Amino acid sequence: MVREEPLMEEKCNLENEEEEIKKNKKSKNIIEEIAEKLRGEVEEKEKIEAAKEIRKLVRRSSSSGKTRSRFAAAGVIPPLVDMLQLSSSSLLAREAALLALLNLASRNERNKIRIVTCGAIPPLVELLKFQNGNLKELATAAILTLSAAATNKPTIAASGVGPLLVQILSSGTVQGRVDAVTALHNLSTTKEDPKLVLDARAVFPLMNLLKDCKKYSKFAEKTTALLEILSNSEEGRDAITNAHNGILTLVETVEDGSLVSTEHAVGALLSLCQSSRDKYRELILKEGAIPGLLRLTAEGTPQAQERARTLLDLLRDSPPENKFSSSMLERIVYDFAAQVNGNDKAAETAKRLLQDMVHRSMELSMSRLQLRASSCTPSKVQSV
Repeated sequence: MVREEPLMEEKCNLENEEEEIKKNKKSKNIIEEIAEKLRGEVEEKEKIEAAKEIRKLVRRSSSSGKTRSRFAAAGVIPPLVDMLQLSSSSLLAREAALLALLNLASRNERNKIRIVTCGAIPPLVELLKFQNGNLKELATAAILTLSAAATNKPTIAASGVGPLLVQILSSGTVQGRVDAVTALHNLSTTKEDPKLVLDARAVFPLMNLLKDCKKYSKFAEKTTALLEILSNSEEGRDAITNAHNGILTLVETVEDGSLVSTEHAVGALLSLCQSSRDKYRELILKEGAIPGLLRLTAEGTPQAQERARTLLDLLRDSPPENKFSSSMLERIVYDFAAQVNGNDKAAETAKRLLQDMVHRSMELSMSRLQLRASSCTPSKVQSV
């Protein structure tokens, strides 16, 4: 009995290996058949079915990564891209090809690059101009997916896709707008050249999206990153100022956002104030920015802390050359705490004193905001 157990186990392993070989062989044959259909001179209906089969097989496969690679190796990407760009292709053919390409590109860097190299971007840009909402949304998802590969970003950025993605920010479905924001973020924050140049017309829809989402969400992080970029141009700054509650929305993000979104939001406010202190100082102050900025000097990222201190200096009554910096305030509070409770407990006491100052400042700020809010009509909020 002792000798038979290893033999039985070895037999089971061999049977499993044989079964796996059979499955792989069958799968390989199916993939080759589909590739031949797409490459061959067959009716469009058959090509549509072949494209649909690709999507099904990738989604059902227990090892989808291998299946994606096998399809690419079989040469299905060029004919699928052809289905996208041929003027003779029907909308059904384009949709089937687009869905197949999306499934092949998902979580596969090499396939993303192959799809762009085969010329997929120009037809995708054309699809973004379509009135057909479903195709437009799928094309947006494809741009998002393909722009995740660093190698693809310069090609996509140079394709003229920017204004079309901005249009989707205003008129697309919820999913379409989310995808458009992420695609714009991918293309405008890359280190690769050329980068996407953001149009100031993106400010209004981005502000509306930021108002309606949770300020600490990943979506808010991407939205505030784009708004910070836009704040570096005069047109962008004017648009932020003219947007309904634009500056207030940035202030609220400083108060309620994640570490990343607060850093971008305070960066945008700082950009406004540095461009023209006389123009923006009162606009920022009247939205109750001080409490959030004080908190950020203690709790934000190093860059957010530095930006908050610089902005607080600019918001003071005295001119910048006579500034009394927030870092000096922290030092004074720390020295006072050391005298009262000793050096060992100075940091803890100073933090508590600063928090108390922030709390008192926030109470005063809230009173001012409530007085102003009583004369304003609240806008409808939809969650993204």
